[in-house]
Amino acid sequence: MPPALASWVECAWSSEVTLAAQAAAVRPDGCLDIVYSPADGLLAIGAMTTQRQFDHAPGAAPCGVRFLPGMAREFLRVSPAELTDQSIPLEDLLGGTARELKRRLSGVELCADRARLLAASLRPPADRPNSVQRAITAIANSRGTADLDRISRHANLSPRQFRRRCSEESGLTPKHLCRILRFRHTIQLAYAAADDWAGIAAEAGYFDQAHLIRDFREFTGQTPMAVFSNRRAGPVA
Repeated sequence: MPPALASWVECAWSSEVTLAAQAAAVRPDGCLDIVYSPADGLLAIGAMTTQRQFDHAPGAAPCGVRFLPGMAREFLRVSPAELTDQSIPLEDLLGGTARELKRRLSGVELCADRARLLAASLRPPADRPNSVQRAITAIANSRGTADLDRISRHANLSPRQFRRRCSEESGLTPKHLCRILRFRHTIQLAYAAADDWAGIAAEAGYFDQAHLIRDFREFTGQTPMAVFSNRRAGPVA
């Protein structure tokens, strides 16, 4: 990942090539992605509020770049609020720039090389992240446990103003973003721990295990026990 993108992009990623059709469950993580696959082309994927299933054709090898929460607007030239729970052809947002990038990606054989090309195509904004983006970064660094009143004061905004601006920059309200980031941290903890859900709930900042289970049901449609019944699948978030 180019160092100049460190304030804006979480990672570039690529999948393993599969020999059969495959469905991938992707959970909410507070981020927006640009995704490329030979079958679907270039897509802008907005912040998700529930788990989504993405079906990949045999031999598909998708790759992408994942923006940090609140950091995609300057690259996509649209408010992330317009992309929440949406998948939109990147060409609809960037026109000829996206068409040329798609042409270049189609000429690259290896999926990991496509991911590197996709990351290298991004041009970091001339300006540093604004005060709202920095506030969203503070929320992300807290893994969803930040004091939102304090965060909004540091951004020199009222809670109501910060709610609106956070939605514009991230596609999610501050409280919803906190819940999703806490859930994402819980997923990471669960892969590292045995089935100690009470301990995981406490470490992630939930009131209790029942509180954790309610979020899992909302974001995945399942209990945490059902989601982690097969740990061999590895984390997808």
